[in-house]
Amino acid sequence: MDIALDKITEIILRLRAVEAKEGPTDPDSGSNPTDDGATDVLISGTDDATEQEIRSMIAGLNEDERADLGALLYIGRGDYEAAEWGEAVRFAKEREAAGDTVMRELLGSPDAASLLEEGLDGLGISQDLPEAP
Repeated sequence: MDIALDKITEIILRLRAVEAKEGPTDPDSGSNPTDDGATDVLISGTDDATEQEIRSMIAGLNEDERADLGALLYIGRGDYEAAEWGEAVRFAKEREAAGDTVMRELLGSPDAASLLEEGLDGLGISQDLPEAP
């Protein structure tokens, strides 16, 4: 793999943070976290930088690293087996070249963090991540 495990881990953690967020559901939000019981932390809003951080991280990856990230996603969701790693990487590069970016796939998938973890597990790579809630 051309992408470092710590980069994958950071992306997984940030994806989890985005996946945990909901749409605005607190119409009577307090002026501070104490007033509203800290529920606004789980609400996705225009001032939420987490998704932008993921976009920046993925944009900062080189072509091979993005392809590896895509291949992990494909293995995690069962499109490819771990033994087909090279084919999954080639497919990820083809999709990227066609404009279907790994960023779009990751941010468009409601369980992307879990799929990346399953991809790593399929390859026999263990990571030290806190358990998802």
